[in-house]
Amino acid sequence: MNLPSYHKLRYCVMAFATALTIAVPFITINDRHIFLLSFDHKRLELLGVAFDTQEFYLMPFLLMFGFLFVFAVTTIGGRVWCGWGCPQTIYRVIYRDLIEGLIFGLHRRTNRQKAIDYSKPINKIKKAAAFLIWVALAFLAASNFSWFLVPPEEFFVYIQNPSEHPVLIGMITIIALFLIFDVTFLGEKFCAVICPYVRVQSSMYDRDTIYTIYDEKRGGKLFDGGVKIGKKPLGANDECTGCDACVLVCPTHIDIRKGLQLECINCLECSDACRIVMNRLNRSSLIKWTSARADAGEGKTRFLRFRTIAYAVLLTLIATAVLAMSGAKEGMLLDITKSSRLYKIEKVGDVNRVSADYIFLFANTDDKPHSYYFEVVSPEGLKILSPSRAFQIGAGAKSKEIVTLYSDTILADNSTEDAKFKAQIRAYAEDDRNISVEREAVFIYPALSKLK
Repeated sequence: MNLPSYHKLRYCVMAFATALTIAVPFITINDRHIFLLSFDHKRLELLGVAFDTQEFYLMPFLLMFGFLFVFAVTTIGGRVWCGWGCPQTIYRVIYRDLIEGLIFGLHRRTNRQKAIDYSKPINKIKKAAAFLIWVALAFLAASNFSWFLVPPEEFFVYIQNPSEHPVLIGMITIIALFLIFDVTFLGEKFCAVICPYVRVQSSMYDRDTIYTIYDEKRGGKLFDGGVKIGKKPLGANDECTGCDACVLVCPTHIDIRKGLQLECINCLECSDACRIVMNRLNRSSLIKWTSARADAGEGKTRFLRFRTIAYAVLLTLIATAVLAMSGAKEGMLLDITKSSRLYKIEKVGDVNRVSADYIFLFANTDDKPHSYYFEVVSPEGLKILSPSRAFQIGAGAKSKEIVTLYSDTILADNSTEDAKFKAQIRAYAEDDRNISVEREAVFIYPALSKLK
């Protein structure tokens, strides 16, 4: 029977994911990266749009989208993320199947349970060589991770002078050491013991979730209360041959015929192994990627159900919100802080002038320089004393300006208490009036008794 080879498709998906992860940091739109979270430049770049530190409100939405997406995939396809897309799983496949298996022939993919005979010196040499290759790849993987925090064009300059960038070098070293320990020593134990996701994934399953299921009705019962009852099922019509091909190929060392287990990552290699054996008997695989509903003969799997529709709606809303906020990105940022002195009173001719100082922190988030100034929208009578002219800020640069607001007219007639006003300030780029923001600042006007 011509059924799909899941392990070949899985390797293709992993190769694509690996290539994409390496390529994304190098892809730019208008000289900005598809994704870059730069703590050095205090900037987030997303799909060619740059966001300043004060615009990091997008990050929670991106994280929510990521988590909900993985949860939605789990609800529909079980732990397919763990077996097909998780970096830890991909790294293990590279080390175990590619380096140890294909390159050095220490074991076969179809028999991962067979222990390597290290009494042979050649196997020790192969093991050491495989380990050294992975050490090099671990540092490459750690560097690849850092490219999402430090752009590659800067990374390759920084590593030429490692002593000047100890934080970067330290981060890469720590990540690489973890990957070496995780992939070569922990292996699949990480999935079952350490990974927090495995602890919550079972709560996302329902009768329409598709996952790796052994067809006990055809194959026969092999476990009773978790205890194996024989080499093969005892029924005369039971199709399972007891060859244990599904057990030998399993990367997490479980017997899928026991039922759904915490360690199963939905890699479906057991299905491939069973298919090869059953094909010789002109029968289909006893292990399938299906739902409990379909396996019990209760009808077809319902992919459109309340859970999946709810996830689709939430993901659409979050994606729409992110796109809307990205499109409404301001070309400048402005933060206003009042100085410690409440106000200053001075006599200018026959008029009492009340003034107050503020710190205006401007950030030009556009990709070209602009000339900035501002105006007081309200209250009427409040004016700008300094600076008296516009000032230039380069692309992506910041500028701190000491601004003095004043009033020569009486803003409040309270004779005993100071009055507090909300001053509405509009800042803008003189050479592009489409770039403007409005902010509020507190202006305190003294009691009339203090003016006498």
